[in-house]
Amino acid sequence: MTENNTNTTTAQVLTGAPLAGRVAVVTGASSGIGEATAERLAELGASVALIARREGRLKELEGRIVAAGGRAVAIPTDVTDRAAMDAARERVGRELGTVDLVFANAGVQLISEIVDLEVDDWDAQIDLNIKGVMNTIRAWVRDLEASAAEGKPADLVVTSSIAATRVLEKFQVYSGTKAYITQLVRLLRTELGRKNVRVSSVAPGMVDTELPDHVTDADASRLMADLIEQIDVLQSADVAETVAFLAAVPAHVNLTEITILPTAQAI
Repeated sequence: MTENNTNTTTAQVLTGAPLAGRVAVVTGASSGIGEATAERLAELGASVALIARREGRLKELEGRIVAAGGRAVAIPTDVTDRAAMDAARERVGRELGTVDLVFANAGVQLISEIVDLEVDDWDAQIDLNIKGVMNTIRAWVRDLEASAAEGKPADLVVTSSIAATRVLEKFQVYSGTKAYITQLVRLLRTELGRKNVRVSSVAPGMVDTELPDHVTDADASRLMADLIEQIDVLQSADVAETVAFLAAVPAHVNLTEITILPTAQAI
């Protein structure tokens, strides 16, 4: 592997406003993949509801989108709180309209061996990575069905991970939550696809985001830091462009499972 300490400029595949008229919800929008995707969807014409817990970060993102001529509304919300998500759904409906694009992206990665019994970390990952996604689906699946019934594109995109299918040491709980997501998407498609709602998962490899900062295990942290230093890892904008592309293809086309890896990532 060759040393690479520079950020690669992401080539933007899409041009114009292919998402004009779309109403999108992005969870985990305060940083990383969620932030980059929300901004890119707005650039391509969508109105975007920004969902995350960190109000200050959401307001900054909202300001950037609006200043660039886009439309966005920051809605500080904990996706693990079902009542809060109901309130967010009502606000999105009032301010933006019927949602036809949902990017369920909020998640956390906390790595340890099972015998360490880090049960609080287990709960945090299950609550956010699984329950948070289910709460997001619960909030907007009816909107997606309604949009599709009117002949409009309707997309549910969920962030999984290559950890869902690869055997990675100390990733047991995190990998389990992402395996749940990958299988959930496959099963949801059998139900919602018949109603013309597209269901997709995006499974990234190593992305240079703040997610690894949450990892407290020294070995796992070192592995991630080494990858970032040694290879040209993905940037959040790479994943954002992928999500935008999924939503921009013709409505009868469903790209169901996308794995996106740095070219040089071998593990």
